[in-house]
Amino acid sequence: MDYPVFHFDFIGGRLLIAFIAVLHVLINHALAVGLIPLVTYLEHLGFKRGDEKLDQLAYRIMFFAFLITTTIGAMTGVGIWLSTSLVNPASIGSLIRVFYVGWAVEWIVFVTEVVLIMIYFLSWKKSHASPEAKKKHIRFGVALSAASWLTMAIIVAILGFMMDTGNWTEHHSLLNGLTNPIYLPQLAFRTPLAVVMAGTVVLLLTQYFAKNDPETRHYASRKIGGVLLTLIPLTFAAAVWYYGRIPNLMIGNLQIATTTQDFQEWYGLLMKFVWSALAVTAIASIVPFFKPNALPRWAYVVPVVGMMAFAGLFERLREFIRKPYVIGEYMYSNAIRVEDLPLFQRDGILPYAAYARVHEVTPETMLTAGEDLFMLTCSKCHTTNGVNNVTEKFELMYGGVGTPLGEKGKAMGTYIQNMHNARYFMPPFPGNEKEIKALVAYIQHLQGSPGDVHPAQTDGVDPDISATFPAHSN
Repeated sequence: MDYPVFHFDFIGGRLLIAFIAVLHVLINHALAVGLIPLVTYLEHLGFKRGDEKLDQLAYRIMFFAFLITTTIGAMTGVGIWLSTSLVNPASIGSLIRVFYVGWAVEWIVFVTEVVLIMIYFLSWKKSHASPEAKKKHIRFGVALSAASWLTMAIIVAILGFMMDTGNWTEHHSLLNGLTNPIYLPQLAFRTPLAVVMAGTVVLLLTQYFAKNDPETRHYASRKIGGVLLTLIPLTFAAAVWYYGRIPNLMIGNLQIATTTQDFQEWYGLLMKFVWSALAVTAIASIVPFFKPNALPRWAYVVPVVGMMAFAGLFERLREFIRKPYVIGEYMYSNAIRVEDLPLFQRDGILPYAAYARVHEVTPETMLTAGEDLFMLTCSKCHTTNGVNNVTEKFELMYGGVGTPLGEKGKAMGTYIQNMHNARYFMPPFPGNEKEIKALVAYIQHLQGSPGDVHPAQTDGVDPDISATFPAHSN
């Protein structure tokens, strides 16, 4: 519509964002938000006990976290902005307008966090100069922990808003956006979850970094195990609260979100596996509190893998269940605003598209119009010949992979017109009947010419500034 279209046909924009975002969240939660407080805690214990070996263990764990967060963590953080701006600029633009002040504050906090992590890590060895220097260093750790959590707290408000905008659609204020119904439950869940994730990592690293020092290893494992013993029940309780605040429409998407549409019948079995894995993870995490030497070193990999897998699954569910919206009740996943849909279904979407090669469907422009329509309305989630490709979806509907679509034009058009009723995680098609026919013709063409796609971002399209499209106030 208002922006040139970027389309990565091999995996699609949605999966591209998901890979980057999930990796970033795993690093952020496990090695920043959750791990920094635990490292500071170990450093504090070492100072109280006068235990240089415990202090050295905390430093080595911090070095590991510093290395990962300032490289992969930093790159994926920037990658989220880059990928979302390319794939769905309308949605990220709306979020920036709504949360402009909030994001500005988050940026200030983030810069503060970066400065603090540099000070905290690089001044560690100098902190041994005197007790006062060590106390000051520990205070830096506390400040860094607070900044890391505050960064997450601001972002979680935006994530909650994307699931349920609450009464923002009526008042359009920053305060209404920040106080969305899902914000506090999600923050209450993510906070202990991050520390539990970090705790499993600290336990694993402790077994190897202190493998030749049983006393330090046992003491640190027992202390971290105690933290996990306290927080795992809190995480579960917060998860129940969070689940209870998710809109019913989104709960209906859970089955497909967890297993994909092709494996819905496996949902029950998969959920049993997930809960079993979490139970094993919890047991393996808290065993060190009671018997620090009960498990072999390799066994501590289990809770790390279990928590990372759980957090990754949670992020997938959170992203998928809000469909058909990218911003709840305000913008569909194809970047069409809910309030604009009636206009587009009456007049068509092409007359209002700045980045389209044609603005009217004619016999001569049928395929070009169809491709522009695919890019504008379908490419946020689908590809032409890659992951979740649109031709295979229709082939499976009409007999299986490879089924010719040439004679299915009328049925395909009827389905597109009513697809949001059959699959409620898909948005309504934002175009008129002529545009549906053009899209069907293009999909049929793709079956014989896979990969024949020319996105505007790649091929270049001069924007039609004379196209009168609805102004975006938010």
